[in-house]
Amino acid sequence: MTEQFSPIEGGCDCKAVRYRLLRSPMVVHCCHCRWCQRESGAAFALNAMLESEYVEELGIAPELVATPSASGAGQQIARCPHCKIAVWSHYAGAGRFCKFIRVGSLDQPDLFPPDVHIFTASKQPWVELNADTPQFVEYYERGNVWPEESLRRRALLQEKIEASKAKA
Repeated sequence: MTEQFSPIEGGCDCKAVRYRLLRSPMVVHCCHCRWCQRESGAAFALNAMLESEYVEELGIAPELVATPSASGAGQQIARCPHCKIAVWSHYAGAGRFCKFIRVGSLDQPDLFPPDVHIFTASKQPWVELNADTPQFVEYYERGNVWPEESLRRRALLQEKIEASKAKA
């Protein structure tokens, strides 16, 4: 690990599912799509994308709930088996190699503001976005937004995903 980072913890409401981030996220997405609005019950979903190997599970294991997604490939939402709070998701493209941590489940969620706003075409009209944060009507090209270190980490992650698919 080349970056300076102090581990940050999070978990569900009842404290049964707990986790620790051992590295900073590659990116923090604020997604305004209707799927995320429905899933979160809010105007958007705020997810910190991190390699699963840098998320240490401290409490009981969450249950993985298969849910549909706009892509049609679905996702697995990790929820506490007791209080049912969502703590992260695994999207089909990266599978179990990547966790999209629900920023609101962190003990200090204010440490991870969005790096980028996506799918703003369906943003609620009363949500005002900071003009200093990149915004996209739909998705975007990573190379135009992500820092070099995050792009390098994503490339390494992609190699693991492809190697796993080749074995299957």
